[in-house]
Amino acid sequence: MKGRLITLEGGEGAGKSTVLEALRATLAVRGLDVVVTREPGGTPAGEAIRRVLLDPELKGLAAETELLLMFASRAQLVRDVVQPALAAGRWVLSDRFTDASFAYQGGGRGQPPARIADLERWAASDLRPDLTLLLDLPVADGMKRASGRGAADRIEQESAEFFERVRNAYRKRAQDQPERFRVIDASRPLAEVLEQVQAALGAWLAELGVAP
Repeated sequence: MKGRLITLEGGEGAGKSTVLEALRATLAVRGLDVVVTREPGGTPAGEAIRRVLLDPELKGLAAETELLLMFASRAQLVRDVVQPALAAGRWVLSDRFTDASFAYQGGGRGQPPARIADLERWAASDLRPDLTLLLDLPVADGMKRASGRGAADRIEQESAEFFERVRNAYRKRAQDQPERFRVIDASRPLAEVLEQVQAALGAWLAELGVAP
């Protein structure tokens, strides 16, 4: 069986880390060889870029700079991790991918979607996820959860209005691409969120013919 790319998306405080581990465990139980990564980051160069992107001291970073840095990290991840893994028949589970740029740099920062799509084709080798799970919850709930995690990074310091634009952009992409997206109500208690995730993943794997 060929490798597949599954991505996890959502705004701040959506609980991606917990869900990511649950997804990894479920895929491993089914006998699949899973590579787990994240964006920005996932490679030594990507992690260095991540530190720049999240540095709260760099509040004046231009939207264009942010977008290009995101794709610089993504370009390295695609070439060093994602493409080799998929070519070897391994499955890749990523905490964010290009949908995040359409949401954060597009919806949040106002960068033109066509510009992001051009970068997707070039820097990300036009690689698209096979399945995207979107953890969706009200912005106020997400910001409240994120506030309990310690000092806010550069992105987390943005306004509620910024995160509303991000959420709306995510929801629009999910609406436009229902064959790929599965929207999870992340405002529910964790156990219910995990149930939704397992149900969505299980149904999709059944469609592919992956044995339970």
